[in-house]
Amino acid sequence: MLHILTPGLQTSLQGTPRTGYRAFGIPYAGPADEVSMALANRLVGNAPTATCLEITYGGFEAELEATCTLAITGAVGEILLNGTPVHAHQTLHGRAGDKLTLSPPQFGARAYLAIASGFQAQSHFGSTSTYLPAQLGGHEGRALRTGDRLTALSTGQATATLSTPEDLIPVFSDAFALRTCESAETHLLAPRSRDQLFNTNFVAGRQATRMGIELTGPPLEISGDGLMKSAPVFPGTIQCPQSGIPIALSCDAQTTGGYPRIASIARCDRHQLGQIRPGNSVLLLRRTPDEAVREGLEKQTLLKKWLGSALP
Repeated sequence: MLHILTPGLQTSLQGTPRTGYRAFGIPYAGPADEVSMALANRLVGNAPTATCLEITYGGFEAELEATCTLAITGAVGEILLNGTPVHAHQTLHGRAGDKLTLSPPQFGARAYLAIASGFQAQSHFGSTSTYLPAQLGGHEGRALRTGDRLTALSTGQATATLSTPEDLIPVFSDAFALRTCESAETHLLAPRSRDQLFNTNFVAGRQATRMGIELTGPPLEISGDGLMKSAPVFPGTIQCPQSGIPIALSCDAQTTGGYPRIASIARCDRHQLGQIRPGNSVLLLRRTPDEAVREGLEKQTLLKKWLGSALP
């Protein structure tokens, strides 16, 4: 169905997060930007978490080896289908022999390529998502390479040609504002640093991966040496090591950590972590837990009108 010619920096198969196993030390994985993946799946008639390709920083090229229906969302530059420019956020109909090319995006980090019925992938612990550190799921538990071939779950094609509603198309830039709540160890921050946490334009450091994103800026002052007994952490948890440079954990985050948990990115904005690249500006917007829940429900309601079901 899809012959990989150039995989780009890192392209992997991602589906539903791997839930229910964090107590055993197994992270969620899944898409770094679940909203963009769900929007791609909607355009080809799939469930929101059907297995897709997650393409990091573009530079991707593949040949279609069969007629198929596909869609691309997320951070994209120019998209060519058999040499003809096509648009993201709309249903595309490809034919055998067509070549698909995604150039690097100007803003954002990850694009999502969906095909009707979803891609076949290996499943581990109830999920097809690739978790690279442990080589679980996806295509042999690894990022794709030149010469790999992927197939669809079925040969059925979506016949409707759809476009994502304009008010649901994410707009990426070099600046992100993330709604954020205080967390279990926020009180360990010095008063000035506690205020600084929500009034600093942090800059994403070189460590901006599926594991986590370093938030560089004036170091935060924290009581003690920045170490504590290991405690549960999740995607969206912001830890502060002894360096005073916070780290926002993303979809591949470990299950426990020994640094103070000074904040937690609200569920409604956690998907944006998947689009932050080194050098981007990141502002944390203070929210109470009640405000975060309310705004999360509002976002779910808006998305559900188009997706047909809530994101997990």
